[in-house]
Amino acid sequence: MYQAVRARLGALVCKLRAARRDAGMVTSEYAMGIVAAVAFAVVLYKVVNSGPVSTALRNIVQQALDGRM
Repeated sequence: MYQAVRARLGALVCKLRAARRDAGMVTSEYAMGIVAAVAFAVVLYKVVNSGPVSTALRNIVQQALDGRM
């Protein structure tokens, strides 16, 4: 019985070690994710600060502030 329990625990430990090895992203994946996020932020910043979008957002905020309660 001791050998069966030991074999079972050994199998569980091997599964846990294998799961830990494959968990998460590696450094290069983090770097690519950060580059993509920064690129998206730059594009979003340019769009929001463009003339027509900026004017539309300003008008929306102005209407919200002028509204009656």
